[in-house]
Amino acid sequence: MMTSKESLTLCSLLFETKPNYEENLQTLLSLVEKTSKNSFILAHEVSLTGFDYTNMEKALAFSVNATKALLHASSERCIITSMLENIDGKVFNLVKVFYKGKVVHQRAKARLFRLGKEHKYMSEGVDEPVEIIKVAGVKIAFLICFELRFKELWKRCEGADIIFIPSWWGKPRAKHFRLLTQTLAIMNECYVIASDGKNRDCTALSAIITPQGEAHYNGNKPCLERVYDKKEITKMRRYLNIGIE
Repeated sequence: MMTSKESLTLCSLLFETKPNYEENLQTLLSLVEKTSKNSFILAHEVSLTGFDYTNMEKALAFSVNATKALLHASSERCIITSMLENIDGKVFNLVKVFYKGKVVHQRAKARLFRLGKEHKYMSEGVDEPVEIIKVAGVKIAFLICFELRFKELWKRCEGADIIFIPSWWGKPRAKHFRLLTQTLAIMNECYVIASDGKNRDCTALSAIITPQGEAHYNGNKPCLERVYDKKEITKMRRYLNIGIE
């Protein structure tokens, strides 16, 4: 069982979301199984179905079954991704946190990417649930893809030990993704874990970024791991005290 007393491992995943949903789920579960126990694992935005608008009902139904599988896989690890789900007749893109066999946190994407016509197929969440939660004694927060561009949402994440960024980020704006994720780590003096898809239109810039702003990218690795060190956060916040508690 994952506990705060053991050393924690951070893991950013990098894989392609294919048309076969079940294949995507098995890919994710296989990668999870290969990670160290007591890990925080991040998969990219809508990693199991993609934005498959032409098969929305199928995608929504699959999310229910996938949730059961991820609950089972989360007994010794914390698994984070986003999924399309139907809530009271509305479709949302939810970031979900699976831990100890439970969904311990979920919220809807608060900033839809209108350039990609997301608003035509999904409902938008609100800012208030963008918050810091505690898992295994670690303060964590989440920004879902396009949310990364909004400074008011950065402020809501201030004070987190780790900020997770599940994304489906367009390749033409790859430079923006590099700069924003690295700057987020520097501004908040915390770890940033980013996971982007390996699909043709995505940047594939999955990464672990340290509180010092050092970016380590997956490259061709489907899973990049790094030991979480709380002292790195404390040291950075004492060295350059900018008022983050």
